Amino acid sequence: MAKIFICGINCVTRKGAVAEILSKALYHDESDRYYVGYIDFDKIIEVTLPEFLKLSENFEAIPATRITYIKKDNKMLYSRSNR
Repeated sequence: MAKIFICGINCVTRKGAVAEILSKALYHDESDRYYVGYIDFDKIIEVTLPEFLKLSENFEAIPATRITYIKKDNKMLYSRSNR
């Protein structure tokens, strides 16, 4: 595991797809068009990327390891099954 710096936050996650997608969404695209699915107890919750960052308190309350997928509009960009 490596530390990555995203949107002014230090978070621990794997380098690669998730970091690249989040960086692109936050700095080069409309972040409201991105949806994050994350594990909350037994179910997967889907929220917009800006909402996820608020809920997760910048990855403190919901770590990046609980992200199961990221999609833009209806196109799947990242899925745990793609690892």
